[in-house]
Amino acid sequence: MNTKAVIISLIILLIGLQSWGMRVCGIITDESGAPLPGTSVYIKSTVKGTISDMNGYYELMVKKGDILVFSFVGMIKQEIAVKDQWKINVTMKADNAGLDEVVVVAFGKQRKEVLTGAMCKARPMFSNVGYSYGMQPCAPAIQNKRGSEDYAIIRENEYKMVHQSPVSTFSVDVDAAAYSNVRRFIMSGQKPPQDAVRIEEMINYFSYDYKMPQNKHPFSINHELAACPWNKDNLLLHVGLQAKKIATENLPASNLVFLLDVSGSMSNANKLPLLKRAFKLLVNQLREEDRVAIVVYAGSSGLVLPSTSGKEKKKILDALNRLQAGGSTAGGAGLKLAYKTAREQFIDGGNNRILLATDGDFNVGASSNSEMERMIEKERESGIFISVLGFGMGNYKDSKMEVIADKGNGNYAYIDNLLEAKKVLVNEFGGTLFTIAKDVKIQIEFNPAVVAEYRLIGYENRILNREDFDNDKKDAGELGSGHTVTALYEIRLTKNESMSPSGLRYQHTKTSKKADLKNEIAYIKFRYKKPEGKKSILIKEIIPNTSIDNNELSDNYNFSAAVAGFGMLLRDSEYKGKCNFDMIIDMAKNAKGEDEEGYRSEFIRLAKLTKELYSSVKID
Repeated sequence: MNTKAVIISLIILLIGLQSWGMRVCGIITDESGAPLPGTSVYIKSTVKGTISDMNGYYELMVKKGDILVFSFVGMIKQEIAVKDQWKINVTMKADNAGLDEVVVVAFGKQRKEVLTGAMCKARPMFSNVGYSYGMQPCAPAIQNKRGSEDYAIIRENEYKMVHQSPVSTFSVDVDAAAYSNVRRFIMSGQKPPQDAVRIEEMINYFSYDYKMPQNKHPFSINHELAACPWNKDNLLLHVGLQAKKIATENLPASNLVFLLDVSGSMSNANKLPLLKRAFKLLVNQLREEDRVAIVVYAGSSGLVLPSTSGKEKKKILDALNRLQAGGSTAGGAGLKLAYKTAREQFIDGGNNRILLATDGDFNVGASSNSEMERMIEKERESGIFISVLGFGMGNYKDSKMEVIADKGNGNYAYIDNLLEAKKVLVNEFGGTLFTIAKDVKIQIEFNPAVVAEYRLIGYENRILNREDFDNDKKDAGELGSGHTVTALYEIRLTKNESMSPSGLRYQHTKTSKKADLKNEIAYIKFRYKKPEGKKSILIKEIIPNTSIDNNELSDNYNFSAAVAGFGMLLRDSEYKGKCNFDMIIDMAKNAKGEDEEGYRSEFIRLAKLTKELYSSVKID
């Protein structure tokens, strides 16, 4: 090859290298020096980006002159111009902005692969403004583990024929873990497991503007009926409960036991370090009359802080700061010690509750669900409730967490970042910790003269037998101070005016005169007990057969329908009808309302990102 050809080849190579750019990497930390997994890093005015791994490490191919944007929920966004440097470490500082001004970035579930200095297999690089699909540079000597996550199987509710099953009975559910967990998957560029998508928890993650109770009952009843957005031939019935809200200063004294998992599996930044920061937010809400004890468990369990007045915040915070992760997971022993500690400080008429924080990986002692259920069911009769906060991913045991909260008369939330902790432990302090009604059940009888079939959307693991409604020994869900509960039914109307029989040889269905009037679509009943009560209280109400025009529907109706549609798309439900991402985004936008905390705005952003991810990138 002659000299001229060599020069031309070198020029072409240099041009190619220049267009390819340079590799920039670094570590992202908070002000304390702790790594920030899940920080979004992207090139300004583009959709090319990535997120930091569990060690706060990131890498990205850039060109000189590019501006890198670093964004993490609750932190001040930073912009740094790329010059000749190849390493850019960033310290993120806390921001007091509201959720509407930031984008939530959840911790991602990583693929299992040993990273070398080489290029990894192509995979999505997801950021808070989009994604790019291509070769992702990898950090040397860092190993990301996928692990295994456990979810209870959900078999989606089917349509029920009113002539054969006129009554629908279920327990209320105020758990909200599914939404933040699903968000974590999506923000890491992955499709959430189908069984992780519990639609009722996604709907109930959000609060709704229902009227406050005005009578002797601790909650109000709200309902609306209109054409189903994804199937205009059907109706969608919206039922909402609003629990009475009690001012913090009027809440009864609390006897709290923090039951904290400090096993080796909790060492990652989004587990014990995040847990400690989350519980510090809660400690700041405590009053002098409140008491806190801290029980930890790893290879064995132990009491690291005896019951202490909420006035001694420094003592409680110092105990949290000393916690370190290591050892196996003696979850069963930890539960026993926590209940023993709670009993010793029991407050008559007060709020006696265990707050369990873990990734759910119980692997020593009473580890089976059945053993834990029996222990928790026995203890709840004494008036000690248990709520669960889930952390982390990879080995996350959602199924066990849900069982503990359900059987322990508590609620279940998943904490994927500090602002989620603030939502659960500060903004919803009363709802998380203080029960105002327990064993709340709903039973709806549909009018066969109007309704041919109905389908309850979600609540698959809360379905009760018809006879369970009147059985006060049957456990059901709890309502906390200020909680809202929303349920949706999709309804197929009766088209044959003559009313077909049940199809049985020896029995025929005969409707009553009240049904034949057709001015009622359903009859709804509720049962609940007071927090310390043994006998349930019954409420009954008629739902009129009055369909509301779409222009008159409330934001409550439209937003809950948008979230339900989103859940059906994530589950690829056979009942999603004509539902699509554009539809739910438009519905959510129009139903955003005041949105003071910005949670609905966050949902809209999440739906937009999901639309782009699902339409352009094949995810496994």
